Amino acid sequence: MISIITPTYNRAYILPMLHGSLCRQTSKDFEWIIIDDGSTDDTEDLVEQWHDMEFPLTYILQANGGKHRALNTGMKAVRGDYCMIVDSDDYLTDDAIEAIHGWIKHIARDGNFAGVSVLKGYIGGGRIGGYPRAKRYAEYVDATNIQRRKHKLLGDKAEVYRTDILKRYPFTEHEGENYVSLSDVWDAIAADGYKIRWFNKIIYKAEYLDDGLTRDNQKALRNFNGYEHSVKQTVTLHGFPDKQYAAYYYWRTALKKRIGFREVANRLNISLFFLTSSCMLGIASGLCRLPKRFLKYCINHIFR
Repeated sequence: MISIITPTYNRAYILPMLHGSLCRQTSKDFEWIIIDDGSTDDTEDLVEQWHDMEFPLTYILQANGGKHRALNTGMKAVRGDYCMIVDSDDYLTDDAIEAIHGWIKHIARDGNFAGVSVLKGYIGGGRIGGYPRAKRYAEYVDATNIQRRKHKLLGDKAEVYRTDILKRYPFTEHEGENYVSLSDVWDAIAADGYKIRWFNKIIYKAEYLDDGLTRDNQKALRNFNGYEHSVKQTVTLHGFPDKQYAAYYYWRTALKKRIGFREVANRLNISLFFLTSSCMLGIASGLCRLPKRFLKYCINHIFR
């Protein structure tokens, strides 16, 4: 059985879209666990109306603590052999569960695999992220989460992990903070050698709403300890240029907290040379993305 975990916060206005997609599944061999992270709307009343369904539904209400705490809570209620996180503003294609069960059979007896992953697509159409061009017509690619850039598996993906593995890697909870990156756990699993089989099919439809975490540009600053932990992990585990960009963006965030350059290097356990070169790379990349007309204007005024 597949366990679908959905953390939600004040999403009663859009949660029925996901509910409808689950009711339409061609395979009902799954359970749905909704973790209400302290909603103040009518989410609880809405869920109470969903009964007599063809799949088990578990609703858990907890004090607001962030998505990662909701996921930790959800993992305690899981009964399936595999888990999939589906956000409250997204939905699955009608054949998603059936397809996942078929793909799991590929790796079920291989202890080197932590699970499978599939592509996400925008609700309005189009694929999210990348898939290797050389493998565009292949059924799947095998790689760890840390090897994603190498295999051009960029952007958001929909991962389905083995429950027994996820239970060994809970999300770190920092007091007074309500956000950590999900990639912290995915990378920790990859660092221990577990691979994912990445399938070339869209079965997950996503939308990045204004009230979602993706649009929150201040979450790193408000949850600085969790952000620092994530950056240190990226610098340690990832290769060029991910580790350099991580250090650069950390430095930019640290500036707002009045953390000096040398202290940034000490906090990340990196050399001043590495931090300096990372910042130069980040600044240069930012300049390359600026409009040519703006760059020409700046150059003319600097050297006139």
